[in-house]
Amino acid sequence: MAELQEGSKKDRTGVELFAGAGGLAMAVHRAGFRPLLFNEVAKRACETLEANGAKRLPDGQKPTQAPGPDEKVPLVAGDVQELDMDYLAGKVDVLAGGPPCQPFSLGGVAKGDEDKRNMFPQLFKAVRQIQPKAVICENVRGLLRPSFKPYFEYIQRELELPFEERVEGTDWQQHDAYLLERREQEPDDPTKRYKVVMTPVNAADYGVPQIRNRVIVVAFRGDLNVDIELFKKLVKPTHSETALIRSMKEENGYWKRHSDVPEHVREGVMDRLPKAMPKDDGLQPWYTLRDAITGIGDNKPLPDVPDEWLDRTEHFLGGFTEHIGWPGARIYDGHTPNELDRPAKTVKAGVHGVPGGESVMLLDELVADETAPGGLRYKHRYMTVRETARVMTFPDTWDLRGPRGEKMRQLGNAVPVVLGEVFAKAVAAVLDEAEERQK
Repeated sequence: MAELQEGSKKDRTGVELFAGAGGLAMAVHRAGFRPLLFNEVAKRACETLEANGAKRLPDGQKPTQAPGPDEKVPLVAGDVQELDMDYLAGKVDVLAGGPPCQPFSLGGVAKGDEDKRNMFPQLFKAVRQIQPKAVICENVRGLLRPSFKPYFEYIQRELELPFEERVEGTDWQQHDAYLLERREQEPDDPTKRYKVVMTPVNAADYGVPQIRNRVIVVAFRGDLNVDIELFKKLVKPTHSETALIRSMKEENGYWKRHSDVPEHVREGVMDRLPKAMPKDDGLQPWYTLRDAITGIGDNKPLPDVPDEWLDRTEHFLGGFTEHIGWPGARIYDGHTPNELDRPAKTVKAGVHGVPGGESVMLLDELVADETAPGGLRYKHRYMTVRETARVMTFPDTWDLRGPRGEKMRQLGNAVPVVLGEVFAKAVAAVLDEAEERQK
């Protein structure tokens, strides 16, 4: 529960919309932004935020003043469209959130129609109300597909000129044409314009033990004269697959850290690697699922779940919560499992058994199977919620609420904490630099 109540180094402030299970909120707070408000509509996600230190307001009650440094973060549980944030005008350094991505249908956007579940307009409304110094927004990489790209570029232009509101009755193409014309004109008020930076990312490239392709859009208020090139340097990838391959081939690398891995597992992994040693790119190795389970940083190793405990029961293995075995894991065509010595596959907002095998993993143990080549196969099981939380770089102390399916859904919808922290710290750094330069 202390995660949302730690003291920040500076009294910078933040607001989190579409907060979900709190991944991006935690990342922004760790970067030094004291949270002033959370908003989330999903019942179980609200329970998670409340369990980790947020103060849920009674239904129908709206906040009217920002909390002090020693007060809990107010959580408004409900529709963001009903939220009024005028009381926070001029008090917010960063507005963060990932508007729901489900509304973007190929047919709808292509026809100029927009799904009413599209929450980007509510993000722009919040920008107009509070005029934050910066905005951080995360969404799916699919928005870069050719069919979506024109609309996604329009969204970025709306963020660049959030005060140029769309006239009722016009479609997005008409408004986009107006924005393209307006952006070429000098702003009447630079505080009402933003400089936008869009960065495609793979979370594995930033120290997350998971392949997760997303886009992160960051905007800075025009009057601040933030150094955009400095920001881009600060969010460059820090980890790579090349470095992982090199580490696996080096005597004192990956396998020394995992010295208990059976030889047959190690040989299988090494057989699939390029024969030649790749050139050093100067980055750190990708983290793998095995790294996440055995512990990255201060995390202690998670114990394995024995077959007899694949029973949906909390056995408190090693003292860890949510490390619960789940029966029934299957592998079949199109449903390939996670491998321990690769980053995990993308955690999706489904339950166990989602298409692609994202929540199934191969173990190190060989078992007899007459249908398998050579009569042997590797055992497999579902990942536990705790293992999945580690793949999303949530701390082991983070308390997820709801049944298993809801916890997995919250994790699948979240921003990996470590990835969010990279971008939030970069935002803090360039805001500091701009303020120092203006003194």
